[in-house]
Amino acid sequence: MEEKYVPARVEEKWQKLWNDNKSFKAEKVDGKAKYYLLEMFPYPSGRIHMGHVRNYSIGDVIARFKRMKGFNVLHPMGWDAFGMPAENAAIQHKSHPAKWTYENIDYMRGQLKKMGFSYDWDRELATCNVEYYKWEQLIFLQMLEKGLAYKKISSVNWCPKCETVLANEQVEDGSCWRCDSLVEQKELEQWSFRITDYAEELLEDTYKLPGWPERVLTMQRNWIGRSTGCEIDFSIEGRNDAIKVFTTRQDTLFGATFMSLAPEHPLALQLTTAENMAAVNAFLDKVKKTDKIKRTAEDFEKEGVFTGSYCINPVTNRRMPIYLANFVLTDYGTGAVMAVPTHDQRDFEFARKYAIAMEVVIQPEGGSLDAATMTEAYTAEGIMVNSGRFDGLNSTVAKEQIADFLEQEGLGKKTVNFRLRDWGISRQRYWGNPIPVIYCDDCGAVPVPAKDLPVVLPMDATFTGEGGNPLAKIDSFIKTTCPMCGKDARRETDTMDTFVESSWYFLRYCCPDFASGPLNKGKTEYWMSVDQYIGGIEHAVMHLLYARFFTKVLRDLGYCDINEPFTNLLTQGMVIKDGSKMSKSKGNVVDPNGLIEKYGADTARLFSLFAAPPEKDLDWSDQGVDGSYRFLNRVWKLVYECLPLIRATGPLDAAALTDEGKTLRRLVHKTIRKVSDDIEDRFHFNTAIAAVMEMVNAIQAFEPKNQPRNVPVLKEAVESVVLLLAPFVPHFAEELWESLGHEDNLNEAAWPAFDAAAAVDEELLVVVQVNGKLRGKVTVAASATDEEIKGAALADEKIRQLIDGMNIKKVVYVPGKLVNIVVG
Repeated sequence: MEEKYVPARVEEKWQKLWNDNKSFKAEKVDGKAKYYLLEMFPYPSGRIHMGHVRNYSIGDVIARFKRMKGFNVLHPMGWDAFGMPAENAAIQHKSHPAKWTYENIDYMRGQLKKMGFSYDWDRELATCNVEYYKWEQLIFLQMLEKGLAYKKISSVNWCPKCETVLANEQVEDGSCWRCDSLVEQKELEQWSFRITDYAEELLEDTYKLPGWPERVLTMQRNWIGRSTGCEIDFSIEGRNDAIKVFTTRQDTLFGATFMSLAPEHPLALQLTTAENMAAVNAFLDKVKKTDKIKRTAEDFEKEGVFTGSYCINPVTNRRMPIYLANFVLTDYGTGAVMAVPTHDQRDFEFARKYAIAMEVVIQPEGGSLDAATMTEAYTAEGIMVNSGRFDGLNSTVAKEQIADFLEQEGLGKKTVNFRLRDWGISRQRYWGNPIPVIYCDDCGAVPVPAKDLPVVLPMDATFTGEGGNPLAKIDSFIKTTCPMCGKDARRETDTMDTFVESSWYFLRYCCPDFASGPLNKGKTEYWMSVDQYIGGIEHAVMHLLYARFFTKVLRDLGYCDINEPFTNLLTQGMVIKDGSKMSKSKGNVVDPNGLIEKYGADTARLFSLFAAPPEKDLDWSDQGVDGSYRFLNRVWKLVYECLPLIRATGPLDAAALTDEGKTLRRLVHKTIRKVSDDIEDRFHFNTAIAAVMEMVNAIQAFEPKNQPRNVPVLKEAVESVVLLLAPFVPHFAEELWESLGHEDNLNEAAWPAFDAAAAVDEELLVVVQVNGKLRGKVTVAASATDEEIKGAALADEKIRQLIDGMNIKKVVYVPGKLVNIVVG
């Protein structure tokens, strides 16, 4: 063993050995418990950053720990390689997205290997490889056959800079999540997946995921947005059709005084009279430039325009003016809202602004609301008024009775509605998976026959920066023949949303070389579901919801037998520097390469794990990094100095230890228990590392030289430190393990066993309370009875003085923790 710790030498040695030996290769092993550990795979943007380092270090600790606990661990890595940034980079660098992507993959792979992450690199995949995306095309065709994929004209989020469609989830504060350009609304024909067919199951199964953070489950439930109510028809004056609304507040129907339509509603222009057309068109132009999510915000100004038309309230026969309103969306319900200004705040603000009539139909108990003097809508339950036969009823009771009445009279029906909309997957860009459809003037849209897959993305696209889809300009790709009639035809030039690729990659990891279909069912049955998934909270709705949907689709297509892809989910916090999230745009990025060169990968790992619990944000600290490095050097020095003494020692005889030896051994096994619990149950790596640090301090203070019988416990303590540090700093621990004389590699060693008997305290420190307030502490023998411990508390001099002359009502002992003396 060298006297000085030289990280570069140690890490290069062990990385080569792991690579040569394929130390982390995962194979199906019958009779051995599997553990599938997965971090969300990265976009190959060119460099890994400390956010990656933290995320992957968290995962690697769990993977290495589970291996040492005897599990058959699958821990793969790959690349979410399609997407708009590659096209933007190609334009900027006058290159090609494929060249840019694969160069970045090569570089980032090298960075990850330098970090020593225990990946099975034989399973590596990149979603831009035809061997991956060809199976996605087959899945698309099967979804198309079952009606789960379809094409329709709809209002979409359009990024004018990227010139592509964005999903609702890809719009952040009204801007494109990639380039920050303001998003517009645009009518386009596009392909969609019918995720709404699975809305009920997606919602119900959120209650079957106890290993997920409640925050994420709540976000998904809110996004799916199940609501129970009624569909009601409002006939349109002068026409034979009606406006259909969905409402969860049918108890307020008698108070509906106007109708609000989404600006995108198909009747919007049809119902606009000639004298109102100019105002309506101006309003529509304004709304097109406003993000849908912003339009529904509570603090967003409610605006609208009168169409000039009217509809009829089916229960009051009131003539209701029809407005277009910016806060109504086609994405929820029917795109039409019966407006009840006295009992809905948005409607209230709108009615006040445009001087629309208001009618109170629910009064609070003992209240006397007046529409003319109300300052805000009354939205709570109450007593029905101005509601015909339902007057005097509690509004909650009336809600059910009005629903029954509407069905009996043929005016409406009870129904369930979801906020969730179908997933639009068409993207007007080149660097994505081609949608396998051909357009024929005679036959229409024709699926590419499965035997003709894959539809290979051509590599001869030209990137000029002028915008538009380069794929649409490649005649050799577009021009083809119809599979049905043989006539000239053209290929679809839209490509799939990048989130499609990330919605099933975790399944393909189970069988990346399978050449007969998307998945090998036997292997997916062995490895799936993912036991622990790790990634950012920003993916709570988009990626995680889509992955759950896709898994259920693949189940129904017969490719797998699971309902949910991820058993447990950990959403790690961000890395913060100078008060904000690390990013290139803010200029506060810390390059892991610089850390590795100066301190070594293990120091970078240790700091990222020690500075904060995984679910919390981590504040970057140069001093913290330096402190982690100093700690590793202390441990190295400790092992170096102890080696001559412990290498020649014999087996441990616990009975022969001195009191000092027993104390150290007690601490060793308490630490083993704490570190094990912190990793396995709570992922509190910071407190686990802190416990090891305390044990190192105790070992350094331990003096066994004059007590040979204590040397074996020193050996046990030193080896336990190395074993406990192995998941956190694997190169460092491997080197020390070898120096301690072990022939097996540490990644093949067992996790240290906890000896409960060794960890038992000989004395207990018990807190003493008087009427629930801390008043003192007493030390008692660990073998003392409950009554003896209560007696010791009452006999303590300080406690005696506090309770002198008082009536002791009872004395309560909480075993191992406290005594509470209740006095009166």
